[in-house]
Amino acid sequence: MKYSIFLLSLFFLFTLGCDKPIPADQTALGSKEHDLKKSIAERDSVHSTHKVYVPVYSNMYQRTRNERTLLTSTLSIHNTSETDTLYINRIDYYNTDGKFVRKYIESTIFLNTFETLEYVVDEKDESGGSGANFVIEWYGNKKLNPLFQAVMIGGLGNKTFSFTTEGVEIY
Repeated sequence: MKYSIFLLSLFFLFTLGCDKPIPADQTALGSKEHDLKKSIAERDSVHSTHKVYVPVYSNMYQRTRNERTLLTSTLSIHNTSETDTLYINRIDYYNTDGKFVRKYIESTIFLNTFETLEYVVDEKDESGGSGANFVIEWYGNKKLNPLFQAVMIGGLGNKTFSFTTEGVEIY
């Protein structure tokens, strides 16, 4: 009897004591620890602001224009610096028609040295279409050279495939 009560107590401890699962629609693989709690001091000549365009594909054509294969897209932002912090104040997602779909951050975030941040557009999310893109605005030390990439993955039958795209600076 004591053993049964012990097992029942353990069961309730594990089931009720655990954190809630992450919702399926969560798109950021980063944490809130990157949110800045205070405003950044006025930027000086050491910092410069840049915009980057990263193409992503929510789907692609298969055989004909009417047949599409849905893809999962992951935006990866890499701070490639050994010494400097990367600040990001905009990550916006646009569809094939160039229409704004959603913003991924509400306020400026930062990435420490060699840190990577990822955002996922789920396979079932068709809002972007075949020509979706992210626009990222970032700043930091002039010598920063971050890497902005997207990885798309999908499948046809029993075969899977993946490919990447690189971000390009826009003005």
